[in-house]
Amino acid sequence: MTHPPLAPPVALASPPRTRWQRMAAPVGTIGALGAATVALHFRDPHETASWGLCPSAMMGFWCPGCGGLRAVNDLTNFQLVDAASSNLAFIVALPFILAGLAVWTVDRWRGHRRAISMTLVSRTAVAVVALLAVFTVLRNVSGSWLAP
Repeated sequence: MTHPPLAPPVALASPPRTRWQRMAAPVGTIGALGAATVALHFRDPHETASWGLCPSAMMGFWCPGCGGLRAVNDLTNFQLVDAASSNLAFIVALPFILAGLAVWTVDRWRGHRRAISMTLVSRTAVAVVALLAVFTVLRNVSGSWLAP
């Protein structure tokens, strides 16, 4: 009995060698997020269609991201309660997103590569998707305080 040939193992790309090469991705990502945040501060997403129309809202339901732009605008105006009212899931996730960006940036600065457990990644992804699904259902219940 013959077996088909196995595919060669996938080689992981090694990180760039110099610190400035390693920092290009985190600096670019943080710069783009910063630019988007500044744009959201000056062009208020609370005004109807100022950033376009949301396809899910046009279909009659609020997706987990609905209100996210308004939440960022509210945060840039130091209105935490209003931001939570716009999108509570984003406000809860924001510290984790910022911590992840910080760890990634520091690791790249130091040239450190973290071994990440795929089991942990899979379990985290399943938990996040489940929580967002519950959040979506709850914010679409008639009269829900979670609606943006």
